[in-house]
Amino acid sequence: MDPFLLLLHSVSSGLSSSELTELKFLCLGRVGKRKLERVQSGLDLFSVLLEQNDLEPGRTELLRELLTSLRRHDLLRRLDDFEAGAAAGAAPGEEDLGAAFDLICDHVGKDWRRLARQLKVSDVQIDSIEDRHPRNLTERVRASLRIWKNAEKENATVAQLVGALRACQMNLVADLVEEVQQARELQNRSGAVSLMSWNSDASTSEAS
Repeated sequence: MDPFLLLLHSVSSGLSSSELTELKFLCLGRVGKRKLERVQSGLDLFSVLLEQNDLEPGRTELLRELLTSLRRHDLLRRLDDFEAGAAAGAAPGEEDLGAAFDLICDHVGKDWRRLARQLKVSDVQIDSIEDRHPRNLTERVRASLRIWKNAEKENATVAQLVGALRACQMNLVADLVEEVQQARELQNRSGAVSLMSWNSDASTSEAS
C-alpha cells in the first residue's frame, strides 16, 4: 500500500469517536455538511480531503493542524516519521515543482482562473475550488496547481508551468520561476562538484 495511505489508515485507527466528531467539526469550513454526515471514520474524512486535494503526500499541513488540535502527539510523531522518510526519498523534480508552486501562489493574483484553464483544470473544478476557498486567493492558486500536477503525474514539469504562464501573458512570473529554477540547478551542480571533489581528496588521502 502507498506509504501515505498507510499513514492515514494508522491515524484513523487511533482516533476515538469523540475525536472523529471533533475533526468533523474542524472541517466544517472545508467539507460540505452532507459529506460530513456520511463520514463514519477518520479514513472516510481523509478520503474526502484527498478527493478535494486538501490533503496529499507532499502537503500535510492540514493533517498536522488537525492532529495538533486533538493534542495527539503520538499521531503527530507518526506524521513526523512519514515526512522524514518522504523528504529523504523526494525526487529533485518534486522539489523544483514545489518551489515553482510557492512562487506562482505568491505572484499570481485575480487572474488565477486563466492560468488554471491553461493548465486544463475544468470549469467544474474551478467552481469547486472557489467554493472551498472563498476568501483565500493563494489557496485557490495552489489547489489548481495540485489538480494539474495530479493529472499530469510524472509528466508535470517546471517547463510546462513556465509555458502556461507565458501563454497567459504572465511573463514576469514566468521569468521569476525560470530564474529560481536556474539558481537551483546551479546550486545542485555545485553541490555535486563539491561532493566529487571531497571523494577525490579522500581517495587520494587513503592512497597516500
